Amino acid sequence: MDLQTEQSACQPLTVARGILAAASRDPLKVALRHGARTRRYGEFAARIKQVAAAVAAESRLSSGDHALIVARNCIEYPELVCGLGEAGLTVATITARIAPRELEAICADADARLLIADSETAKIVRAANLPSVRRVITVGPDYERWLEGARGSRLEAAVCDAKPWIIGYTSGTTGEPKGVLLSHRSRVLLVRATAAKFGCYSESDRYLAVTPLNHGGALLRLMATLFHGGYVEVQDKFDAAGLLRTLTEGRFTSTALVPTHFHDIFALPCEFLSANRPMDLRVLLSHGAPLSQSMKAQIVGYFGENVLYETYGSTEAGIVSSIGPGDQLRKLDCVGTPFPDTDIRILDEHGRGCSLGEAGELFSRSPYQFDGYWNKPLETASALKDGWVSVGDIARQDDEGFLYIVGRKKDMIISGGINIYPREVEDVLVSHPDVAEAAVFGVPDEKWGQRLRAVVVMSGRKSVTANDIISHCQGKLASFKIPREIAFRGSLPRNPLGKVMKDELQATWEEITG
Repeated sequence: MDLQTEQSACQPLTVARGILAAASRDPLKVALRHGARTRRYGEFAARIKQVAAAVAAESRLSSGDHALIVARNCIEYPELVCGLGEAGLTVATITARIAPRELEAICADADARLLIADSETAKIVRAANLPSVRRVITVGPDYERWLEGARGSRLEAAVCDAKPWIIGYTSGTTGEPKGVLLSHRSRVLLVRATAAKFGCYSESDRYLAVTPLNHGGALLRLMATLFHGGYVEVQDKFDAAGLLRTLTEGRFTSTALVPTHFHDIFALPCEFLSANRPMDLRVLLSHGAPLSQSMKAQIVGYFGENVLYETYGSTEAGIVSSIGPGDQLRKLDCVGTPFPDTDIRILDEHGRGCSLGEAGELFSRSPYQFDGYWNKPLETASALKDGWVSVGDIARQDDEGFLYIVGRKKDMIISGGINIYPREVEDVLVSHPDVAEAAVFGVPDEKWGQRLRAVVVMSGRKSVTANDIISHCQGKLASFKIPREIAFRGSLPRNPLGKVMKDELQATWEEITG
């Protein structure tokens, strides 16, 4: 057999084909539940094929075109993402909370030809000017008619697994949208590595999907469970009390939350927490934003010592590192060790390798990383250098190989010619027993170039002053790192992934300080 024939005999690596294989093993098993609706594996597999067939029947669509899904969590979401991908389309999954103007920008950037919405987001679509879109389909009767018009019992052509499947739009709050191109192959390899690392996505596992499926991590974990033949239940939205009841009553083995969710959970009455402690949960994954050390202690105290995992990564790089239960309280403010098949290096401003304990820009290289930004060669060249990815995070590594994120290059504050990373200051602020959260940022200063401001959220009702916070920092931080302007607020503004929106804090400083 020559090389060309041997290569053509290889089956493509796609998530959809992994799910079809799972369906062939147990077609009657329930794969998905959303509210009162369910999909058995056999039905789920058939609908993936129907979606692919419906795309093939569209004369206005071609392999390589881009599609947008702008929808809330629904049972149709996974079949759409898989079926569109198997038809050769690249799929952008967009938040349902988008404004018409934002949708116009992303749709224009992606040059989207097909747009799929639900009944609510269809209102946003109608209010937007989307000249590139050739077909809009609304989940419900319209979507079912589209499927019925082109029934397909098999996938016609094998999609190239090196081609882009997902366009993940970055979650930044400023600047033009950037579409991160993620191949079929990279997603399958990450699905497999995730299952191997965390051990909670097998055919016997039950995963509760809480966060919006348009987010890459949320979609990845759902797909990891379905790829291996497990059970997934999709919730409409996060509700702290409802989550604990569902985890307990449904005997789920894993779920994934962002830090904001944990704050809501521990705000519940102690009696409720005691009566609704999930005992079957084996993996509780935190992602999207860093957990404070005090919150980690709370989570471990409530859910148990062998449950909490935290991941660090980005849309561009995939999962870069993870930290497991055994190290959560041993390695303070740590994001763990490199993920399987991931190389990391930390470089100084001159491109030289940093010594242990020295902070520098973090680069990673893995089979999970992106293939560049859609239609943005300059930005791609900036983020992807000689096969290594950086999103501008500053990190250090200890002698055991554990990583610590010091801050972001773009968030770095230069005061009096000295570099200050907000993360270091925030960690000290939240170590105060009465501080739940903190955000530190720089503002222009005529003398120093920049000076520090901090917004803190208190964990209780004790009367704590700015001077008390400053006194707490003394001896723990160099004097030039201690914020002298401190404001108090009931909560920090966050984006859907739980990342603090410091631009909003800067813009509303006068309002906060009254």
